[in-house]
Amino acid sequence: MSKKNKNGFGKKGASQTSYNRPALISHILKVFNEDAGRSLNYRQMAKLLHVKDASTAHLINSCLVELTQKGDLIEIHKGKFKLKTQGNYIIGKVDLTAKGSAYIISDEIERDVFIAAKNLNHALHDDVVKVYVYARKERNHVEGEVVEILKRNRETFVGVVEVSQHFAFLIPERNQMPFDIFIPLDKLKKATSGQKAIAKILEWPEKQKNPIGEIIEVLGMPGENEVEMHAILAEFGLPYEFPKRVLESAGKIPDKITEEEISHRRDFRKITTLTIDPFDAKDFDDALSIQTLKNGNIEVGVHIADVTHYVRPNTALEKEAYERATSVYLVDRVVPMLPERLSNLICSLRPNEEKLCFSAVFELDAEAHIVKQWFGKTIINSDRRFTYEEAQEVIETEAGDLKNEILLLHQLALKLRKKRFHAGSIAFERSEVKFQLDEKARPIGVYLKENKESNQLIEEFMLLANKKVAEFIGKPDANKAVRTFVYRVHDEPNKEKLNAFAFFIKRFGYQIQTKSAKKIADSMNQLLVDVHGKNEQTVVETLAIRTMAKAEYSTKNIGHYGLSFDYYSHFTSPIRRYPDMMAHRLLEHYLTGGKSVPDDTYEEMCKHSSDMEQLAANAERASVKYKQVEFMKDNVGKEFKGVISGVTQWGIYVELIDSKCEGMVPVRTL
Repeated sequence: MSKKNKNGFGKKGASQTSYNRPALISHILKVFNEDAGRSLNYRQMAKLLHVKDASTAHLINSCLVELTQKGDLIEIHKGKFKLKTQGNYIIGKVDLTAKGSAYIISDEIERDVFIAAKNLNHALHDDVVKVYVYARKERNHVEGEVVEILKRNRETFVGVVEVSQHFAFLIPERNQMPFDIFIPLDKLKKATSGQKAIAKILEWPEKQKNPIGEIIEVLGMPGENEVEMHAILAEFGLPYEFPKRVLESAGKIPDKITEEEISHRRDFRKITTLTIDPFDAKDFDDALSIQTLKNGNIEVGVHIADVTHYVRPNTALEKEAYERATSVYLVDRVVPMLPERLSNLICSLRPNEEKLCFSAVFELDAEAHIVKQWFGKTIINSDRRFTYEEAQEVIETEAGDLKNEILLLHQLALKLRKKRFHAGSIAFERSEVKFQLDEKARPIGVYLKENKESNQLIEEFMLLANKKVAEFIGKPDANKAVRTFVYRVHDEPNKEKLNAFAFFIKRFGYQIQTKSAKKIADSMNQLLVDVHGKNEQTVVETLAIRTMAKAEYSTKNIGHYGLSFDYYSHFTSPIRRYPDMMAHRLLEHYLTGGKSVPDDTYEEMCKHSSDMEQLAANAERASVKYKQVEFMKDNVGKEFKGVISGVTQWGIYVELIDSKCEGMVPVRTL
């Protein structure tokens, strides 16, 4: 007769007919206690306990259920158990790494939670998940396991199709989907090997490595401009055409302004008015009017396209604008928030056309102090459309069309700018990469967009309008109740990031003061001046920006740290930003005596707008990087000057000085 082990159940090869249930439970708990983060089903436990017969294996399952009911274990998936420790559950968003592991970013815990690839349980980048956080810390970090996917960030992916005799795969382009998507041949939609396509995930069985999907759109062959631009938009879940119902809705909007409508508005048609925009712009959101008053003060009107007059709530146009939340500016095109009939024609403040506006009008003295302000609906007729280059020439030569008006606006803008920086604004001005494209949208040149006085002129008056609108609604007043509004907020920098940045720049002989918000801003501005033109400029400016929090939209006002404004909103670009449309509606509502609106409704809309803004920015960066690669393909073998912009264990990143193109130099080639 075989010997029994002292716990009363069989080792490998031992008899399974005699066992002790309490001892079996004790041994199960011992296995879990040896690795508190481990999760097992009854088959895995049976294997660890060298149990082979079915009856004992089923008893193990019964014990696992009993221990769960008693609170010793938790069932994290159907049939899969883990020791219940002092850990807890959090909800957060997945940040997937290139290696396949991830970190969970959550407001519910101070540190990001590390998730090993094996514990992701099919969670993907930016999914909202429920995570079980292990009680102990591994290697100085908090670790956990995804137990439930609450919200998929996306179900469609862009990639290249590979077709074999019996099945096909879509090979995703980016690490947001680390697994190839299995495509049955009858779900190919006529896609062929080598084509780029969009696939939708249909199912992902728990024990299957690869998800199963179908091709929903064939984009075409890689390398073709239209294919690549559409692929970028699809990759970030952004649209590239309007639904038919939205275009039909836009087509029904009248482009004639009635006399009755004009009678309800302040008339600026006889006051000198101008626009200054990029040379290739068609959606003119803003115009400036200027006149000298009898008392010697100067009246400047900041006139913004009255988009919400045309885009009414609960219409197809409104719903589409909300979903998009922003226009997307790829290298070779604009994907507008509103159909072109509105964005480029009816709402655009084109010269020599009567246009409806929502305006912020300021009376300023010679030192640009605000004496009076007025907000309301207006009608304008722009006298001249300037490009930034044309306005800059007027400033530099003091000659040209409307020179007196432009020079006066310029002088006022200089004074506004000086006061703003004196109050603590930070002068972050990264160079923007622009391309010269041929008729097929291929890059034939790269240049850096300069921020000159004409740009700053417009910037200062837009900042002024945005600030004063936010102050008008949000600033406490004994005679008015607190009112919900949409703010553009920017938090103070994270202390740890700031200290790490201060330590880094010390190597180059620079320093920043971190004791107060004002000292941080002043020393950061001085740093940006000191580093200008130096070899280390790119890396220092990049890291300086990364120490800052991201600006976002919220009904909860915390001010704007980077601008040093206590109140700030986005009011001046409603053709291309949905939050500006919200600001217009709320301002009109309060000007006409309306009471405060529900905070939670607008906060949800703010969150959506912030998320869409980030997606659009990612798509815009991706289009720039693609065009940079396309441009450099014709320069293989040539030498360029660059600066080291980053270092990893695999090599160094180098950014070319002239074009801002960035690439990696592998360690093996150094």
